[in-house]
Amino acid sequence: METKNSWIKIILFQLALTILASVLFAASFPNIIFKNGLSFLAWFAYIPILIVIYKNNLLACAGWGALYGFIAYGLFNYWLGNFHPLAGTIVYSIYLVYMAVVFVLLKLAIIFFPKHGFLVQWVIWLAYEYLRTKGFLGYSYGITGYSQWRMIPLIQIASITGVWGVSALVAFPSFWLAEVIKEKPLQINLRQKISGIIWLAALVATLTFGFINMKDFSGKAASGAYPSANIALIQHNTDPWAASRAPAAWQVTEIYRRDLNSLIRLSDEALITNPKPQLVVWPETAFIPRIYWHTTYRDDQNSWALVRQLLEYLAGNEVPFLIGNDDARMDSARNRVDYNAAMLYERGLNTATYRKIHLVPFTEHFPYQKQFPRIHDWLKNADTHFWEKGDEETVFSVPGFTFSAPICFEDTFGYISRNFVRRGADVLVNLSNDAWSDSLPAQYQHLTMAVFRSVENYRPMVRSTSTGQTCAIDSNGRIIAMAPPFMETSLNVTIPLTTKTTIYTKYGDYFAVFFTILAFMLLLSGAVWCTIRKLKREP
Repeated sequence: METKNSWIKIILFQLALTILASVLFAASFPNIIFKNGLSFLAWFAYIPILIVIYKNNLLACAGWGALYGFIAYGLFNYWLGNFHPLAGTIVYSIYLVYMAVVFVLLKLAIIFFPKHGFLVQWVIWLAYEYLRTKGFLGYSYGITGYSQWRMIPLIQIASITGVWGVSALVAFPSFWLAEVIKEKPLQINLRQKISGIIWLAALVATLTFGFINMKDFSGKAASGAYPSANIALIQHNTDPWAASRAPAAWQVTEIYRRDLNSLIRLSDEALITNPKPQLVVWPETAFIPRIYWHTTYRDDQNSWALVRQLLEYLAGNEVPFLIGNDDARMDSARNRVDYNAAMLYERGLNTATYRKIHLVPFTEHFPYQKQFPRIHDWLKNADTHFWEKGDEETVFSVPGFTFSAPICFEDTFGYISRNFVRRGADVLVNLSNDAWSDSLPAQYQHLTMAVFRSVENYRPMVRSTSTGQTCAIDSNGRIIAMAPPFMETSLNVTIPLTTKTTIYTKYGDYFAVFFTILAFMLLLSGAVWCTIRKLKREP
C-alpha cells in the first residue's frame, strides 16, 4: 500500500512540475494577464521539465513530453480556437508529438553523455527550435528568444545571430540550473563552473555590444539628422472576412461598402497631416472584392461597383497606396486562382504587386490533397480559404525610399525579411489581419517576432493591421509609435531610414544551422560510443 501511495505522490509531483513548466513558458510571452509577458520567466522556464526528464525512463519521458507540449501550447496559443476549433486541435496535437520526441532526445543526451548531458540537451533544444520553423508545418510562435522582445540591448545580438543567439543565452540557465539542482547535496563541479563562466561572459559581451550598437533615433528623423520616410498606417478595426458569414448577399455587399468607406475616411484624415505621407498602407485583405477580377470579368455588378468606387478614389490621390487584396486570376485551365497580395496603386493604377510566398499551413495552404484527401475535404468544409503561393520577392519603389511587404504570418520568419532587404528594401511594411483571434495576446505575440525582423536586418518596420498592433519599429527594434488596439484609427509615422548591412542579412541562419548539425553529430556519436561500451561489457 505504501509503495502504491509513493508512486501516486511521484506522479502527482511530476504532473505539478509539468504544469508549472507549461505556465512559466506561456507567461514568458504576452498573455491574457500580462500583455507584454514576463520575459524574466523564460530564463528558468524549462527547469521543471528537465527535472522530470532526469527522473524517468525513455518511454515515460515521451509521455510527459506529449503532456507538456499539449498543455504549454494550449495555454500559450489558446486564441487559436477563436479562429476555428480545428486550428487549435491541429497545433496542440503537433506540439504533443514534437515534445514527445524532444523529451526522448533530451533523455538520450543524459544516457549518452553522463558528465556533459546538460550541454548536449541545450544544443538539442536550440536545434529543435530552429527545425520547427522549417517546412510545411513551420511555426515560429514560442521560440525562446522572442520572449525578450522588449529587452532592447539584449536583442541587438540578433543582428549577428538572428533570434537564435538570444534563444541560446536565455535557454542556457534552465539546463545549467537543472543540472546543479539534481545533485544531492547541491554541488557545482568544475565543468559546471567553466560552462557557467563562459555563459556569463557571453551575456556580458552581448549586453556590451547591445549598448554600443544602439542608436538614438528619437526626434532625429523628423529634424533631418537621418533620412526618413513618412507613412500613414490605417487600422479600420474590423475582421475583413466576417462579411462572408452574413446570411444574405446584400448584407455582404453592405459590409464591404461600410469597410471601404471607413478605409477612405481614415485615409483622408491621415492625408491632411503634416508632414504629408509619402505612402498610405491598408491592412491585409482590407478590401475584399477582388480588384483585378471584377475589373476584368465583371461577373458581379455589386462588387464591380465597389471596385470602381475604390479606383476612382485612388485615381484622385497623388500619394501611393499599398492595399491588401485577393489577387484572383484565371489560370491556363480556366480555373480561378487566388493569391493573398499587396498591391501598390499610384494614381489609380496598379504599378506593382507582391503575392504572399509563405502561407499559413492548414488555414491558407494544404498541398497534400492527393495524399490526404479526407483532411483536405475536412478543411474545405470548415470554410478554409486556400491561396496559391507567390513566386517573386517584390521590392516596391516610391519617391524617397524602397520597401517590401511581408504579409501577416510572413514577418514571423527571419529568412523572408532578410531576402527582401538583400534585394534592396529600405523599409519592411507588414500588412496583417489578426482580427479573427479576437485576442490582444495573439496580436502582441505576433508583434514580438516583428521586432526581431528590424533588429536582424537593421531596417525599420511599419505594421498596418486590421485591429492591432499597428505600429512603427525603428532599426534597434524599439517601438516608436503604436495605435490603440481594437480602435478605428490611423497612425502617421516618420521613420528613420538606415542602410547598414548586418551579419545576419549577409549569412542568415548560420548560427541555428551550426547548432542543428552539432546536435545531430552529438546524438550520432553518443549512440555509437554507447553501443561500443555496451559491447565491451558483454562476455
